[in-house]
Amino acid sequence: MSVSVLAQNLRGSEIIKIAGEINELKRQGQNIANLTIGDFDSNIYPIPAPLKQGIVEAYGADQTNYPPADGMLNLRESVSGFLKDRYNLDYAPNQILISGGSRPLIYSIYLAVVDPGDKVVFPTPSWNNNHYCDLTGAESVMIETQPEHNFMPTADEIRPHIKGAALLALCSPLNPTGTMFTKKDLEEICDLVIAENKTRKAGEKPLYILYDQIYSQLTFGHHEHFNPVSLRPELKDHVIFVDGASKCFASTGVRVGWGFGPANVINNMKAIVGHMGAWSPKAEQVAMAKFLKEDDNVNSYLSTFKSRIQSSLNTLHQGFQQLKAEGFKVDSIEPMGAIYLTIKVDYAGKTTPDGDLLKTATDINFYLIKNAGVALVPFSAFGTDEDVNWFRASVGASTLQDIEQLIPRVKEALAKLK
Repeated sequence: MSVSVLAQNLRGSEIIKIAGEINELKRQGQNIANLTIGDFDSNIYPIPAPLKQGIVEAYGADQTNYPPADGMLNLRESVSGFLKDRYNLDYAPNQILISGGSRPLIYSIYLAVVDPGDKVVFPTPSWNNNHYCDLTGAESVMIETQPEHNFMPTADEIRPHIKGAALLALCSPLNPTGTMFTKKDLEEICDLVIAENKTRKAGEKPLYILYDQIYSQLTFGHHEHFNPVSLRPELKDHVIFVDGASKCFASTGVRVGWGFGPANVINNMKAIVGHMGAWSPKAEQVAMAKFLKEDDNVNSYLSTFKSRIQSSLNTLHQGFQQLKAEGFKVDSIEPMGAIYLTIKVDYAGKTTPDGDLLKTATDINFYLIKNAGVALVPFSAFGTDEDVNWFRASVGASTLQDIEQLIPRVKEALAKLK
């Protein structure tokens, strides 16, 4: 049967394909350290206990009907206060939209400000921008970033592509790298957008920034999160934020995301999300509205959660740095934020003990899955070429012990390659 051109050309998730291989090996009884999915094992990282209790109580109080299309007012008020307290950002409840996680927010931003054929500029690697361009018929303008700059885009890299673009999609801390913008680098990008918008005629669609800061509460050490509006307040009418509870409270399945930005864009996103039916469940909204106001509970949870995530990331980073010191062709970038470590495994062109040639990053990854019991995600799943031998490692579904134990297995597997 014939299907739409979109359906024929839309690419499936590369991460889900890797997960299929992992699940098959697990069915065969193999122990695999799964560092692929940007999620949490709830047995290792449960959601905050007060939030869980609040959800149970909300269901007990029969909060099970449709919520308002833009989210419960008390939750939007709580988010407004949370943004003020945590980022010193001033957004009224009517500038905030609640949805079932951050994905509907991102998709609705694309639908609200991007027309078919419009240019969307974004870095590679980055999460799913290529797919959202496919869904909206936009022209993808992919900025190839460099490891020397922690895979974060610079103003100089963006500048040649910004003229006439409808959207610049940015994320910090970045999925998949766990790296972040410095203040100076983000300021230069902001100034570039301001200058471009000054060239636009009255009534012409401006260049918007989609700023995904879903991981902004998960930063480590001296690394500090920055956002465009705090650095350049004149951008407030042109920045649409993506945020929510999914990552900072290990509550990916709770499905409470919040976007915020100029009211006229948020209102259009509200209609789009409403037609999708992509609301956050009402009971979860009721509980989140209460939890976000409980500063002591929020701070206590974040302190312990961040410490555990940082320990896992540091252990993985130190393990790969030790392998590098021993002469293995690997590398990693210091953990900065999120739940990800950027890892290099530069073994393309090597031959396995079975005589198979490892040609691509995908080949290297499946070799590690089968021979080291370790599953990563090649950056090719995030828009880069297959010859880029860098990988995302997510620690949310592994214990610290799991991570400690995988390093010797990787060492043994790599030592067998010729």
